[in-house]
Amino acid sequence: MAALQVLDLRSCSVNGDLPSSLGNLTNLTSLYLSKNNLTGQIPVSLGQLLRLSVLDIWGNFLIGSIPAPIASLGNLSFLDMSSNHLSGSIPPGIGTLVKLQYLNLSSNNLSSLIPPQLGDLQNLVDLDLSFNTLSGSLPMALRGLRNLQNMIIGKNFLGGLLPDDLFATLMQLQSIVLRHNGFTGGLPDFLWSMPDLLLLDISNNNFTGMLPNSSSNTNAIASILNISQNMFYGGLTPSLRRFSIIDLSGNYFEGSVPDYARTNASLDNNCLQNASSQRTLVECSSFYAEKGLTFDNFGRPNSTQPPAAGNSGKSNRKTIILAAVFGGLGFVLLVTFFVFLLLCTRKRGATNQRGVGVGPVPPEGSEPPPGLVINFSSLGDKFTYQQLLQATGEFSETSLIKHGHSGDLFRGVLENGINVVIKRIDLRTIKKETYLSELDFFSKTSHARLVPFFGHCLENEQEKFLVYKYMPNGDLSNSLYRKSNSEDDGLQSLDWITRLKIATGAAEGLCYLHHECTPPLVHRDVQASSILLDDKFEVRLGSLSEVIAQEGDTHQNRITRLLRLPQSSDHGASGSLTTICSYDVYCFGKVLLELVTGKLGISATSDSQIKEW
Repeated sequence: MAALQVLDLRSCSVNGDLPSSLGNLTNLTSLYLSKNNLTGQIPVSLGQLLRLSVLDIWGNFLIGSIPAPIASLGNLSFLDMSSNHLSGSIPPGIGTLVKLQYLNLSSNNLSSLIPPQLGDLQNLVDLDLSFNTLSGSLPMALRGLRNLQNMIIGKNFLGGLLPDDLFATLMQLQSIVLRHNGFTGGLPDFLWSMPDLLLLDISNNNFTGMLPNSSSNTNAIASILNISQNMFYGGLTPSLRRFSIIDLSGNYFEGSVPDYARTNASLDNNCLQNASSQRTLVECSSFYAEKGLTFDNFGRPNSTQPPAAGNSGKSNRKTIILAAVFGGLGFVLLVTFFVFLLLCTRKRGATNQRGVGVGPVPPEGSEPPPGLVINFSSLGDKFTYQQLLQATGEFSETSLIKHGHSGDLFRGVLENGINVVIKRIDLRTIKKETYLSELDFFSKTSHARLVPFFGHCLENEQEKFLVYKYMPNGDLSNSLYRKSNSEDDGLQSLDWITRLKIATGAAEGLCYLHHECTPPLVHRDVQASSILLDDKFEVRLGSLSEVIAQEGDTHQNRITRLLRLPQSSDHGASGSLTTICSYDVYCFGKVLLELVTGKLGISATSDSQIKEW
């Protein structure tokens, strides 16, 4: 074995921890262990494989931090640790791997800043850091990646401005994906003139500004532009000609739509003249007034009100009524289809399921599961009690969000300015196993549809604290109807597109628990108050203290008991019915009913009340 040079065990259902004895294979040049069921931490001994050029361990269940000795692998050209449960920061030493061409650390729980040392990887072609919890800004040092072709850093907590000359030296870029972050300001002009650019996705950020007027002579074949859900404004310019597929929705563009953007562009929710599904006059006028600009009033001569004759007013009202009716029916059909998918996909195989091993919560009054071992190295930061006191103003009444069934929730601001929610668990009134099970859950699971878990504070004997990311739009129960900016309008309900987006996001979260975890996990508390919404109304499932592993049962029995649910009042929260995934689907159906009808509180009512309603 000492002479072994290539070890390829991809997709071989290998279980258990990575043995430290791998470090004895000092002649190894390629190590392929992807798509298995490997657990535990990455052994430090891998740093002894000095001849290694390929390290491929993606698609496992590895936890803990990336070991610093990885920086010793000077011959490494391919490094893929994606789709694991790795936490902590990205080791700056990776920047010393000057032969590295492919670096993929996506879909983990990596946090902190992007180390500027990554800019020393002059041979790097592919960089993927997406689906983590990285914060801060894009380091200016990344301009040293002169051979970079693909920069994928979406779905993080990055922010700030993009430096004007960051991309000036990255002229080989083909794909730039910065979506779902918090970037602000305008786009650097270099982004519009990159000759090889095929994909630019900066959607769901806080970018603003006008499009450049210059046109490009670059080939538009297969070029994709997605700048949706930002705050761009002004007219559509010839700079869009180079892209064959364009998504400009959710901005504030005004003026007429040029011919080159009529057939290949998504234009909803803007302020354009000759396009459907645009923002209201009030929205557009207010936005442009805040910029110190005058809105073009959709091209109408009257700058205050759109023309409204008696007949046209009646016609418009009929159109609105018909649109609402058919839009509602379409929404019902779509969400029903999602429920159908949830039920049908239970028949899928378990080839991609993750063994999270979250056990059932013990019965009332019993002790925590014996031998329960929680890997705290994969549970984010360890906060001090003093830090949490400072963040919440000593847990003042003004910072209290609500009294939850598993603890009181407080809003806080950490020293670095990050908004968080802190759950205070009083062990004199709440069972110890409640927070232990939640810690166990977060140590073994990771998904974009789960509320981000930042860390914990366990130093007090009678009180424990869990820290989550703050969700600006609260939960569905208080966001379905929002107070309008206008005093005359009162409460304003969510539009159908947003409701569908919420239904889809919640379904994705439940699909992860039911189908991608082994054994399947049951949420047990699916209702509007457990569906959290970030600043873009993206769903993050919360209320995860009741999650348990599904009990062994046949598919037929689960369906039978589910169908009998409205006729029975004997099932409590701890009954066997709530320990099957079908119960989650049933509760999700009540959430859908609440979304469709707009009737608040349906998902939180008892089954007998639902039947009467």
